[in-house]
Order: sequence, then C-alpha cells, then structure tokens
Amino acid sequence: MAAKAGTGPAAAVGSARSEGGVPLRFGDDLLLWASWLYYEEGLTQSDIARIIGVSRASVISYLADARERGIVNIAIKTEKLRSLTIAKALQEHFGLKDCLVIPGEGGGRSPFESLGSGGAQALRSIIKPGDTIGVGWGRSVLAAAERLSVDGLQDVRVVQATGSTSAHVPYTPAACATAMATAIRAECIPISAPAIVSRRELRDMLVQETPVQEQLASLEELNRIVFGIASLRPNSTLYSSGFLNDTPKFRDAYSGAVGAIAGHYIDDMGRRIDGPLDGRIIGISLEQIAATPQRIAIASGIDKVPAILAALRGGFVNVLITDAATGAGILSADGREIQPARAAATPVPETGTALPARSSVKKFLNTPEDAVDEALEGAVAEHAAFLRPVRDSNRALIARNGPREGKVGLVIGGGSGHDPCFLGYVGRGMADAVAIGNVFASPPPGPIFDCTRAVNRGAGVLHLFGNYSGDVMNFEMAAEMAQMEGIEVSTVVTTDDIASSAAEDRSGRRGVAGNLFVFKVAGAACDRMMPLSQVELLARKANRRTFTVGVALESCSLPETRRPLFMLGEGEMEVGVGVHGEPGVLRQSVETADDTADLVVDRILSEMDPARGDEVALLLNSLGSTPLMELYIVGRRVRQRLKARGISVARSWAGHYCTSLDMVGMSVTMMQLDEQLRDLLDHPSDTPAFRIG
Repeated sequence: MAAKAGTGPAAAVGSARSEGGVPLRFGDDLLLWASWLYYEEGLTQSDIARIIGVSRASVISYLADARERGIVNIAIKTEKLRSLTIAKALQEHFGLKDCLVIPGEGGGRSPFESLGSGGAQALRSIIKPGDTIGVGWGRSVLAAAERLSVDGLQDVRVVQATGSTSAHVPYTPAACATAMATAIRAECIPISAPAIVSRRELRDMLVQETPVQEQLASLEELNRIVFGIASLRPNSTLYSSGFLNDTPKFRDAYSGAVGAIAGHYIDDMGRRIDGPLDGRIIGISLEQIAATPQRIAIASGIDKVPAILAALRGGFVNVLITDAATGAGILSADGREIQPARAAATPVPETGTALPARSSVKKFLNTPEDAVDEALEGAVAEHAAFLRPVRDSNRALIARNGPREGKVGLVIGGGSGHDPCFLGYVGRGMADAVAIGNVFASPPPGPIFDCTRAVNRGAGVLHLFGNYSGDVMNFEMAAEMAQMEGIEVSTVVTTDDIASSAAEDRSGRRGVAGNLFVFKVAGAACDRMMPLSQVELLARKANRRTFTVGVALESCSLPETRRPLFMLGEGEMEVGVGVHGEPGVLRQSVETADDTADLVVDRILSEMDPARGDEVALLLNSLGSTPLMELYIVGRRVRQRLKARGISVARSWAGHYCTSLDMVGMSVTMMQLDEQLRDLLDHPSDTPAFRIG
C-alpha cells in the first residue's frame, strides 16, 4: 500500500529539513545525509531529492561521490554510522529537536577540542539574526565559543546566564559570554554581580540595583540558551566556580544530586534539590531555562552520564551535543538498547545462519546478591597468611605483617570486581589495610574508618585510591572521622588513565591499572619509615609519572544482570575503556595486536614525552578474559616501539593486576622512572598478588 502524502519514512526524516537546514548530526555534509537516507533509511532517490531540496540527478551524483570518497563502501563507515545511529536514537528517545554526536577522538585532539568543534559546528547552523542567546559557563561552552566564527548576523544579543565566579579558571561565565559574543559579532550583556553571595538579604539588595535588574531582565527574553552540564567529580566546574565545597553541610544537603545546570543541583530525574545555595545565586533559574524555546547542552564524559540523563529527563535540553561514548552511555542508563543499523549488520556465515549476539553470560555463582561476600570469604581463606578482617566483616581487611609502631599506615580501597586489586596488594611493603565495596562501587566510610584506625601507629595514615566521585566522598568522610580522633590523615588519588580526560585536566582522570605502581611506591616509602609528608610526596610523584590506556574487545558483565554492560560489534573495539565497565572514548574497527599496541604507545609517549635513554616500568594488564598469550604479543610490539625510541624497559610485569570482571581487553601502563622510583619499586614486598625479593 502506498503511503499517504506527508506520512511515512520520507516525511519523518524530512521534518528536520523543513525546520531549516541539514540535521545537526550530518553537519553540512549533504553527501553523508544522502548516504544515510539511501543506505540506512532505505529511501528512494526521488524521496531523498525532495527531502534535501535538490534534483534527483544531484542525489545520484552525491551517492557516487560518497562511494568515491570512501564515506560509503556498500555501507557507511563504522565510526560515522555509530555516531549517526546514536544521535538518531537520542533524538527519538528523548524527543529532542536535534542532536549531534561526535564520533570520538581523532587527529590528536583532546575531548574538549573535539566537543568544542562539534559545538561550534552546530551553533553555526542554529544561530540566526535577531537572536537573544543565554550563555552558561564551563570548559565545553568556552571550547565551542573559541572555535566559533559567524559573520553577517544582525541584532544578536548574548546574555551572560550567571553572575561572575572566581577568575582563577579560564572558563568563567563572563569569559564564556564574551567569547561567544566576539565569535558572532554580537552585543554582550554581562551580569554585574557575583554568581553566589553570602546571604539571601545581600542577593535581594543586589538584584534591585538598576544595572543588575536590567541585565537579569534580559534572561526573560532568551530564545536560545547554550550551557554545559556539571558532574560532581572533584575537579568539576562546580568546585572550581565555588558552587560546591567539601563541608558536611553541603554534602548532606546535596547528597541526592547527580549534577548541576547553571549552579542549580538536580537529582536523577532532573528535579531541583534545595540546599545551602537557595536564595543566594544571581543568574538564570531552572524555570527560566526550561521556558527557553531552544535549550542547547554541550556536554560529554562517562562521569557525566547521570547528570546529562537527569537534564534530559527534566526537560532542560532539547538540542544535545555530545560524543559517541557518552551518548551510548546515556541510552544504556535509560534502558534503551541501540538497534544495530543495517549497514553494521553481523555478517552471515556460509551456512546462511546469522551468528547470535551474546546476550547472556554464564557465571559460577550461587545468588548474585551474595557474590561479593562469598568471594571475599574465599579470598580471606585463600590468603589467610597475608590478611585478616579488621573486625567482624571482610569489607575491611588488615595485613598480618605490615602495621608497626612509628610507621605510616597505608589504606587503599575501591569496589569489587577488579581482582586482584585491591586486596591482593595488602601485605609487607605495600598496603597495610584495604576497604572493599560492592561491584564497581566505593566502600562506605565505615570500613575505611575501621581500616584507618586499625593501621594508625602514631605516624599518621595515607589514604590512596582511584579518582571516582564516590571514593573521593567516602574516603574524605572517613578521614574527617579519623581526624576527630586525633589521627593525622593525608590523601592521594590516582589519575593514570590518560584517555579519560585531557592533559590539562589531569586531576579529573580515573585511576586504573597504574594504581599498582603508585601503591608499590607508597608502600615501600612507608616500609622504610619515611614520614607522612614524604610518603605523600612520593605517591604524588609516582602518580604524576604513570600513564595508562586500556582497550576492550568485549564488555564485562555484572553478576546481577549477566549481560554485557555495552555492546561491541563483531569488528569493533573500544579505546580508552575504564575498569568500571565504562565505554571508552573512541570506538573503531578492530586492529591487529601490533597496530593496537602502536595506538596505545603513541598516546602514552605523546604525553609522557620521554628523552632518549629514559627508563620505564611496564605493566601489561589483562582486563579479565584476555590471556597471557595475547598480552605477550602486545608486549612484544610495545618493547619494539620503546627500543626504537631509545627507551629502556627497566622493570615489567604481565598478567591480571587490575581487572574489570570478565572484560575482554587489556591495558598498558608505563611509569617514567628515575633512580628514586626504581629503587622504591625494587623494595621487597610480600602480598597475595605482588611479591618482590
């Protein structure tokens, strides 16, 4: 039956065109748009000509050019197809007006540079003469403004959406608004008041001042707003701008928050959370944002998935600009499976029967909810010569041979599922105690405090753990509890995962397999009876000189679901994957072992920037299901590359050191050595999973 005029797939995909221009996900590339409509939507050349607004002959030419340029080879290229598929799924699932998904990192650009370029591309097609545009603040917003340039727009106004914040970061509200106005040659309307004031009464006074009153009135006239979405990680825009601090009052008030928009905290459903900042913020409200006709969010990062999802659920976003890994994470978190596009269909074997995708994973379990406690019971029995419970629970374990009078105590910890990390590194010469959480979850403050008190021998305690928001919050709470009892506590977070954040944002990176090297250096320093201040300095030095990149071929699966956390196509791999099952920052075609090693080595050396003759410690780590045979193959190429660069591998290890349950994948870690670090790595240690001497 023929479709009625104005209905059917051709009309559906053409709606974005009728609102003006190419849908954001295709950029300005008519060839890519035509290819998608033809190869993925299955439209006729006549339908495509009508939608795009060109002749059928032009469509035929576009499709031919796309084949010649390699955009399509019977099917659209994998990385482009994935981004387009995710963008379409996000738009449909959340009812967005438009969506742009950046394929991933490339050309040596940082995530902020890639996202900024994507944001600028989108804004060039969105901004029109006569607009009044509100501008939020943050790294992504500034990156987009700095890459934007539009001439010929008349009567455009840019309004600073929030008052001024601390100037010690470059992405303040004033800087973002000024950069945006300069880029589009628009009038800039600032807010001549602080973003946060100390008292409600002071805010009430300031907003009555005529200049501020007029500036705030401009926020009622917005027809578009561009903003970022903040997570609650320690180095987020919220902390640097003064909207969040570590006092118990703030933590308790905003404990249910997953993120913030323009300084306003929201829960997982996008509802505003009341707290100490109520009545003290000068700037746009959540209600004003929701009432703005076009609400453009520029945000990415796996750590921001809960915050972006909350903003979408709350209706604060109707145009989203993000990257492929984040987009996939958002959809997965909201229960939406990304349907494989036709161009990415699984090849059919010669028998004519399609290979089924893995949807369920077999595991040796009793009941999933008991998996962690039963595993800990078995581990404590297996390693009874090394460790024992601090009290009655296996969630806090202490070394049998470690803590002693006058020695700094070392407490490590994190979620389950990373074996042998973390309990495998408790023993003489390494950690004195470990606090253990549920699968991929931070240990609560209680077990951390129990460990801290148990290892205190009068010289203070160092807390050492990976940089994840839950771990940071709970270890800080435990440290406060210990300090109330007179125990001196210092804290170092590991940040070796160079794919999880840009070099200039090192403090926002995750701690992954490089934990091992930092634990070893800090443990050796403690064992040599160095003072707490010196142990902390050495741990920071070790972390600063440690670099890791992970690559996954298959996702891990949780005991509760026995399903992959994310799906990879038969010919795909994920670069920059995290040990909590987070998808990586780049999805691409599977490479050979040598090519994968080259990709990883290039990333690490570009940031480490070693000199010829330098030495490194090398860790080849299985993420769970990758065997030693494959690690050795990768390691062989890594050594070839390092030798060609004039770098010596002074110390090396290969095996399971920091896993992600049953993930098929591996990570490569390098620590840039000097004499001091090499000496501390060589210091004797005796733990269940790491023995030296």
